[in-house]
Amino acid sequence: MFKVFYVFIMLSLFSFSSCKNREDKELAEWVGKGALVVDVRSPNEYEKRHFPGAVNIPIDSLSSRVEELGPKDKQIILYCQSGGRSLRAKTFLEEEGFSQVRDAGRIDRLFSVVSE
Repeated sequence: MFKVFYVFIMLSLFSFSSCKNREDKELAEWVGKGALVVDVRSPNEYEKRHFPGAVNIPIDSLSSRVEELGPKDKQIILYCQSGGRSLRAKTFLEEEGFSQVRDAGRIDRLFSVVSE
């Protein structure tokens, strides 16, 4: 019984890591193709450090600045400090009809994905 459980855990971990690898590759491809990268943190956080070329649209002003994102089928990558705000932004944009939105989560993840 323990062996079956162990094999199940190992397969689950492998599946999760391969999913993450696919997501990371997709993020890197989108950045390479010129996707719009949006930093949803505060202006102070953005000034201290941001992804090169990223546009700063804080989560609190996203609804009033949504027209700045362009067409609803444009590829958009969102990030923040820990992943919470970018996930909220992704949910909001999808509710607004944006179809090509990816949540990179943490700023450090975006840097590591693109530098690989």
